[in-house]
Amino acid sequence: MENQNTEKQVLLSIRNLDVVFKQGRRKFKAVDNVSFDVFKGETLALVGESGSGKTTIGRAIVRINPCTAGEILYNGERISGKISRAKDREVIRKIQMIFQDPAASLNERATIEYIISEGLYNFRLFDSEKERVQKVENVIREVGLLPEHLTRYPHEFSGGQRQRVGLARSIVMEPEFIVADEPISALDVSIRAQVLNLLNKFQRERGLTYLFIAHDLSIVRFISDRIVVIYKGRVMEIAETEELFKYPLHPYTYSLMSAIPIPDPILEKKKKLFVYTPTEYNSGDEPQLTDIGNGHFVYGSREEIERYKQIRFNN
Repeated sequence: MENQNTEKQVLLSIRNLDVVFKQGRRKFKAVDNVSFDVFKGETLALVGESGSGKTTIGRAIVRINPCTAGEILYNGERISGKISRAKDREVIRKIQMIFQDPAASLNERATIEYIISEGLYNFRLFDSEKERVQKVENVIREVGLLPEHLTRYPHEFSGGQRQRVGLARSIVMEPEFIVADEPISALDVSIRAQVLNLLNKFQRERGLTYLFIAHDLSIVRFISDRIVVIYKGRVMEIAETEELFKYPLHPYTYSLMSAIPIPDPILEKKKKLFVYTPTEYNSGDEPQLTDIGNGHFVYGSREEIERYKQIRFNN
């Protein structure tokens, strides 16, 4: 796939990625020939329903899930498959992950101070004990908690506070790229806004790049620069956020849009949901992810692509 924008620096590049899970003789293809780029300093949202392969891609980037085929490049260098120990450590430090479940992702037997300090210890990112304590206290304040919270344990905190600890644990490593795997889906609505504001704040101050994994398009609209729509392990559509909301071309994207709640209860009752039915393709006309112009990529057969171009550019 071509770079969607030649002016911007590509930080992470996924090329023809497959991830297959095996159990005995059974195989399940969770990710199927996925390709996209993430530009430095942007927030790229990866959106799809549960089981679409979003988290699997995120976990493949941080080397939790092995790639079956294809490759992942970071700053032009391959980070998937077998790499040197030095490169592996570099990936762990520069690419951090914020997990969906703030309770399960924190060690219940460790204090908050140790949880945040663990990466600092592993990579010796401090010259003295005083510097380590200073770094931990600074980051805990930055996420809206207090230094006195450091002696407590995760079970003493609410879900929103635990997610702040998870964010602090990532930020203290001074990463370049963060995979945020549905970081707000387990939180109350009022707390969601606070966590999103924190993510925006860190991006502005530290020049961070995010891959933001979500199933809710309404949230994604306000924080992402571009959106990748994925269905059953395949990329259906890629476009800049406002472009996608103005011209949702693939039927699956349209179905996700139709599920966005409307704040007005009367309009919400009248709303019609669009249910996506996958297309059966002939063997002679294999669908492909195609750039139809304006940095807008859509998955479809030649006939469908022509129709999408008509819809997009004849409006």
